[in-house]
Amino acid sequence: MKYKIVHSLPGRVRVRYNRYSLSDRQAALVKVVLESKEGITSAEVNTFSGGILIRYKGISEAQAVGYVGGLDKSVLENRELLATVAAPSANESLLGTLTWMVIRHYLKKLLPFPIRRALHFIGIAPRLVQGVKSVAGGRFFCADTLDATALGLSFFKGNINTTGSVSFLLNVGEVLEEYTKRKSFDNLALSMLNADELVSVIQDDGQEVQVSSQLLKTGDRVICRMGGVIPADGTVIDGLAMVNQASMTGESLPVEKKKGSGVFASTIVEEGEIMFRVKNAGGETRVNKIVSMIDRSQNLKAASQISAERIADSLVKYNFMLAGATYLITRDFTKAMSTLLVDYSCAMKLSAPICVLSAMRDCAKEGIIVKGGKFIEELSRADTFVFDKTGTLTESNPRVSRIIPFDGRSEDEMLKLVACLEEHFPHSLARAVVNEAKRRGITHEEEHTKVEYVLAHGIASTLNGQKLCVGSAHFIFDDEHIPMPDTLPETIDALAADGDSVLYFSEGDHLAGVIAIKDFIREESVMAVAELKKLGVKNIVMITGDGERTAAAVARQAGITEYISQALPDTKVDYIKRMRSEGHIVAMIGDGINDAPALAEANIGIAMGKASSIASETADIMLPDDGLQSLPRLKAIGSNLASRITGNNKVIIGVNSALILGGITGLVPNATAALLHNTTTVVVGMNAMREM
Repeated sequence: MKYKIVHSLPGRVRVRYNRYSLSDRQAALVKVVLESKEGITSAEVNTFSGGILIRYKGISEAQAVGYVGGLDKSVLENRELLATVAAPSANESLLGTLTWMVIRHYLKKLLPFPIRRALHFIGIAPRLVQGVKSVAGGRFFCADTLDATALGLSFFKGNINTTGSVSFLLNVGEVLEEYTKRKSFDNLALSMLNADELVSVIQDDGQEVQVSSQLLKTGDRVICRMGGVIPADGTVIDGLAMVNQASMTGESLPVEKKKGSGVFASTIVEEGEIMFRVKNAGGETRVNKIVSMIDRSQNLKAASQISAERIADSLVKYNFMLAGATYLITRDFTKAMSTLLVDYSCAMKLSAPICVLSAMRDCAKEGIIVKGGKFIEELSRADTFVFDKTGTLTESNPRVSRIIPFDGRSEDEMLKLVACLEEHFPHSLARAVVNEAKRRGITHEEEHTKVEYVLAHGIASTLNGQKLCVGSAHFIFDDEHIPMPDTLPETIDALAADGDSVLYFSEGDHLAGVIAIKDFIREESVMAVAELKKLGVKNIVMITGDGERTAAAVARQAGITEYISQALPDTKVDYIKRMRSEGHIVAMIGDGINDAPALAEANIGIAMGKASSIASETADIMLPDDGLQSLPRLKAIGSNLASRITGNNKVIIGVNSALILGGITGLVPNATAALLHNTTTVVVGMNAMREM
């Protein structure tokens, strides 16, 4: 690659290359390759000016610039490498682009009039063509026809200087608008993607080398060690590690990864070390696919965004009407044209989508994935929230809450015997007992005989000639005919009122004790319900398949006054249909396969972090694995989205109306009006980018 040094300081050198020799994507590849070289701390490529600014440390200037010379066709035209990088982001060449636009605009003023006139016509021709296309397509009143009319009339009236100034300002406005849009989306993408970093790749000769994560390609062997971020999707070929996949799957606990396991980009190795073969890199990773999904989801526009765009288009015809009326009254072409140079459409159509992108960015920062802007806004208007119980309001991880011996044994002695039996069976209640024994540090060597499993009842074995049984009340009292202690009914009633399930343990011919097991409510569920009430949510309902007592206990603990117990999956759907038919906007929150129909039926379906695949696919919004902690924040973001779009529209209409009035009265020159109009558009766009 040919270059020349144009500026040099210790640790920093700027080189110039033929800017027409590289595409934007090739320039992006140059940046990635240079930054992967030893001693290069950063490289900035300006595609507009053809400049490369290199910062280096620990190497000479000759070595630093030598890396540029080493970039030949084998690198710059390598399709696999080019596929791993994206075109430069919005801010890379903004200053250079604007500087060149200003220089070019004022250089034209030094040219002879005929040449200047021809250049101005060439400059406005694309806008004139676009205006004609809009009219031919039936769009008579839009920003394109407005701009084309103003520029065309000005040019053919002979106002070349005005034409040039207005065209220049419109071009500057477009550059800034595009920058603002791209910057907003880049912020969203960066909130989900890790920055580029060096990763360890094993070459064919077995040597380990450091390369940029953006240069990874399918088939590469990568080593990830404790604390490292997995840079691409792939399959483990060696090693063992515990990987935190919360960013992708919402799982709170690290997952074991061994040979044959799949790994995902942007997940973290918490313990151990693995080598994996890259399956998808660059734009094919699951994280990038999520960002692409969010990009496509802009088609799911918020209602206030659609309303803003309709208002913007509807106001254009009034610009034309006002221009005609002004000319008829004043016979002043300049004043009439001033009404065409300022419109409401550009700013409104810029502000609304950027507000939506900013809201989605803020959601992504909270770990919330939203499939469309309209769902954020709609959630702000939701007056009915329907919650599943297990795994949503509760932890879905049953634990022992109480141990009550009846034969004089201590709690630990009784737990030791029951855990020794239950460890043979992997159902949730058995796991709760075994885990409680582990938590208390109780070891339980097997002294009993073979354990017999009685389907849907419990388990039985023998120890020291005594029959041991663990299971349901029906198994213990009806099948095994164990006498019920007089105090037991009162105890069971108290446990049931707290939402506990009960395991009964008998030894020989008497009841040795009971173990209460509970699916504890999430602490954040209580907070979330309380916050939703403060935000004005009218109806908060829990629907569960559990019995009346358990449902009542969980609802009471969560602060929910309305609940439906012993419900089938269809019950949730029927309830949501009924509420929607009554005019309510319903949000459904769930996590299981049986919640999927209700998630689809609701106005907004919200899946928990550990939701089943079908629930996640069906839902419109996916929460992180912090339970419901982020739900009030999500609702607040939605409320702020709607109010910000409305607020920006009021500013746009107010400022631009003042500019039109200033133009009609002659107080504001046309070029100044165009400048202030574009400035307002950019300022409103920047305001839309603020955190919700």
